[in-house]
Amino acid sequence: MASGKSLLHLNRRELLAGGAATACITAAGILPARAQFGPPRHGMSIFGELKYAPGFTQLGYVNIDAPKGGKLSRTPSTWAYNQNPTTFNTLNTLVQKGDAPVALEIIYDSLMRRATDEPDAIYGLAAESVAIADDKRRYQFTMRPQARFHDGSPLTAHDAAFTLETLKEKGHALIRQTIRRMESAVAEDDKTLTVTLEENTPVSLAMAIATLPILSKAFHETRDFEEAGLDLPLGSGPYRVGQLEAGRYIEYDRFEDYWGRDLPINRGRYNFDHIRFEFFRDRDVAFEGFKGRAYSLREEFTSRVWATAYDFPAVKEGKVRLETLPDDTPSGAQGWFINTRLKKFADPRVREAMINVFDFEWTNKTLFYGLYQRSWSYFQNSDMMAEGAPSPEELDLLEPHRGQVPGEVFGEPYVPPVTDGSGRDRRLQRAAARLLDEAGYEIRDGVRHTPDGEVFRIEFLNDEPTFDRVVQPYIQRLKAIGIDARSRTVDASQYRSRIVDYDFDLVVERFSMPATPGEEVRVYWTSDNADVPGSRNLSGIKDPVVDELTRRLIDAKSRGEQITAARALDRVLRAGRYWVPHWYKPVHTLAYWDVYSHPEQKPRYDLGLDDTWWYDAAKAKQNGLAG
Repeated sequence: MASGKSLLHLNRRELLAGGAATACITAAGILPARAQFGPPRHGMSIFGELKYAPGFTQLGYVNIDAPKGGKLSRTPSTWAYNQNPTTFNTLNTLVQKGDAPVALEIIYDSLMRRATDEPDAIYGLAAESVAIADDKRRYQFTMRPQARFHDGSPLTAHDAAFTLETLKEKGHALIRQTIRRMESAVAEDDKTLTVTLEENTPVSLAMAIATLPILSKAFHETRDFEEAGLDLPLGSGPYRVGQLEAGRYIEYDRFEDYWGRDLPINRGRYNFDHIRFEFFRDRDVAFEGFKGRAYSLREEFTSRVWATAYDFPAVKEGKVRLETLPDDTPSGAQGWFINTRLKKFADPRVREAMINVFDFEWTNKTLFYGLYQRSWSYFQNSDMMAEGAPSPEELDLLEPHRGQVPGEVFGEPYVPPVTDGSGRDRRLQRAAARLLDEAGYEIRDGVRHTPDGEVFRIEFLNDEPTFDRVVQPYIQRLKAIGIDARSRTVDASQYRSRIVDYDFDLVVERFSMPATPGEEVRVYWTSDNADVPGSRNLSGIKDPVVDELTRRLIDAKSRGEQITAARALDRVLRAGRYWVPHWYKPVHTLAYWDVYSHPEQKPRYDLGLDDTWWYDAAKAKQNGLAG
């Protein structure tokens, strides 16, 4: 199941136009005299590291000679905000309401854009540069005068300021919570946008702000921003919405007059004339559609299919290509997240008992053909994952909290037990039963009861039947220790609504962690997000130690400090037993009809399907797949 980002070396004392004595009056109030800004910068990164110097002409992982044309048709691999990989009923992806199609952000430009061969660097897009004030609270973006929306209207600082203030007030919960420490966004004129943050806010927030989609103020001032619907949105990016059928497919058409096509950050990218996403509610049906060439590319997430089903004639004839590409991004956390807002899950011993009876070894061998590795860390597949005893630097962060966290935090980090792979490891079943007994969950009439006398009943919430083959054996093991476990599959809209409202016991999710965690990770596990509808804190974690270590993670002044903070945080989170960890694989497994080509080297931190691949007409003709 797939899901799912400081400058420390600026020259100072450069005063921008307007003078130090000029006061700036904004909707937020009267700011003090204009701060002194450093020189304009062409890019930003959290620790000041930039691979590409001023005046760079292209990104290193693109083919600037890639031909334009053709169509990429595929199924979703990743999604964000209110996007749904199985259906859609709105074209507004920046609000809580409705289900939006995946990839809708491709129609919008932002102030700056990621270079995905670097951990976190961003470079100028709609803004040609940014200057940072001495107080590290104010960021002044200079807009490109040629920036345009698809209707030809200018994209100005006024549009960017309107967007940021609107998203802070009315945007999706993930956006609102991420940018809540933004004090104001002010257009001083068409070309100049000043963003002011609260004191002691890290540069990662400014970077998150700089990568948000920019909306047209004129377009949205006459509409209800929070309304979900299928009215065509006005964008400014390399693509615009084309043909669609709600719930079935959407096409994005390359915008021929895209204003930014020749910018260094964009050269060699966005090569397809059309990008089409097909939506299926069932993975097996989706696979059959691929075999019949209803679409041309899929990232395979079902190990059974990858191991056994790619033997149909088109594969044997070389018309369908199978490719495995490295995934160097932190895998983050995938698993069944346990809703600790519910009293029945409040005791960590109960949660540990549930972890004990999940037999990953049997599941991997029997159902997954040995293709996965076990997850146990919130920072899996990265150097931020805690291992072994805490380092002296980690202990410096943890010692002030001794007595507030479990003692195991100061030793080896928690790792789920390894089973004997039989599917019925009695040793671990007995250990789980003991934990439940200790927590007061006694068996009466063959069923566990909570200390309040209620039947201990748990429900796994799903939105598709594919996971049944994993869930059902786990349910049987839970029943073997007296838990009344069951699974419920609901339609996509109901599923999304219940997730937003935390109306579930256990739910499967995968959190993809950025290579350099920033302000956006607060929504995963901090107290402020535990009760915000639609946040990513599915487990409802409320722990002041987690909050403090998250702050240290985000506020780190160097990559080394951040790694240390992440490892300390990982120890505390794992000690909480907030999820039943699943699995990961450090590769992308792709299948595609052989009509595409891509650069020899993919960007390290991204797959790059939509923006670096291209349609290869010669290959299509050679394989008899043209047209």
